[in-house]
This record gives sequence, structure tokens and C-alpha cells, in this order.
Amino acid sequence: MPLLEIRNLTKLFPLGESVFGGGASGEVRAVDDVSLDIHAGETLGLVGESGSGKSTLGRLVLRLVEPTSGKITFEGRNLLAASHGEMRRIRRDLQIIFQDPFGSLDPRMRVEDVISEPLIIHEPMDPSARRTRVGELLRDVGLDQSAMRRFPHEFSGGQRQRIGIARALALRPKFIVADEPVSALDVSVGAQIVNLMAQLQRDFGLTYLFISHSMPVVRYLATRIAVMYRGKIVEVGSTDQITERPHHLYTRSLLEATPEVVA
Repeated sequence: MPLLEIRNLTKLFPLGESVFGGGASGEVRAVDDVSLDIHAGETLGLVGESGSGKSTLGRLVLRLVEPTSGKITFEGRNLLAASHGEMRRIRRDLQIIFQDPFGSLDPRMRVEDVISEPLIIHEPMDPSARRTRVGELLRDVGLDQSAMRRFPHEFSGGQRQRIGIARALALRPKFIVADEPVSALDVSVGAQIVNLMAQLQRDFGLTYLFISHSMPVVRYLATRIAVMYRGKIVEVGSTDQITERPHHLYTRSLLEATPEVVA
């Protein structure tokens, strides 16, 4: 049985009002009848251009955005039927790594407090044990324990993303949505973060939905790839099949935009 099952998931957003008043009528299908399975221990790469609906789908899976219709099942539990209290318990196993390491960390909080926050909410423990856990998490992501007392602005972009990853790992989740986690970083730093995520997956048995517009990054990390275009999944297959024998015209256009993938 898949760890996560998505069935006929749809999200409609109303068209915004015009700056001149009145506004347009109708709705935008940001996610349009999407069905996917994600298996324990794998990385499903979700690839597509900006505006294709990738990030919205990732947030729907975690119920950070509520869907218009469809079904999401995690370990056999219907997430859309879960109460607030049930989702609070389930959320320990479902975490997210955000795209922007500059905007996703509270600049007023020290790193220790940033990483401790989910532990305080979901896993009460004495301050000494919590501090020990934070130190372990920092080591897991390649940062020194001395980082605990510093503020996010004192770190580089890559280091901030490592802090965000440590926060996502704090509750030892089973499933992580990685929403364009390297797109705000330069290529060499992004490669380090991708390698770190691969190592953490091996160490902790993580399952990823890895969202990206970059075929080379997705090819390196993903077990399978789903291609998204205008809110729909147009192709799903193994990494080799998608990158070497694509069926859909849109997939081919993505590959042609990054010829090194098919070299």
C-alpha cells in the first residue's frame, strides 16, 4: 500500500478583482483532478514550470491549503476527514521544507528556538533534553552546535536552508514536502543541499515529494518523476523513463530546455 495516496485532487481559486473595480468572474484550476501514489522510502520528483500548480499541490497534501475536492490518504487515514485534533497528531509525520531560506525563518528567534518550536508544540520535554535534541539535529544537517545561540541573519543562504531542514526533521517525520528547496541558492550550494537530503533520506528512512522546476536536480534525487502542466499531471514514470524516453510533448520541452539531462 502506498504511504500517501492522492485521488482526484482539485483546487479552485476565485479570480481576483480588477484594480479598476468590478473584477473578473470565474475560477482558476490551480490543481486539476490530480491522482498520485507515493511509496515509503522513495522520492517522487514533481517537476513543471512556474505556475503549473506544483507548490499548491504540495500544500494541499499537508492541508496547509484546503482542497476543493478529492481525497488524500496517509497510511490508510483520510486526511480530509481528520479533525483538527487528529491532524495535529498526524502532522508530526508530515513536514515541509520551504523554498526561501531567507523568509521561512523568524529573524527574531535564535536558531535553538526556531528548531525547538515544533518540539515544544508536539513533544514536550525538559529544556535540557530539548537542547540536546537541537544539537543533534544541527549535527545531522552539517552545522556546529554553536549555531544554536545565533540568529538566522548571521548565516548564509545554504546554512539557513540547513536550519530549515533541521526544523523539518525535529519530529522525526515520515514524509516531507520539499518545495523548491534549492531554487533560491546558487548551483554549488544547491548541490550540497541535495546531497544532504539524499543522505538524510538514507539515514532516517524519509519519503520525499520533491518539487522543482529543474530536471537535472530532480533526475539526481528522484526515484520517480511526475510532470505537471497547467494543474494536471501529464506524465508519471521512473526517472530513467521520463528523462530518456518521455511520452508527453511538454516533458520533452522541459528536457530540451536542459539538454545536459539527456546527454
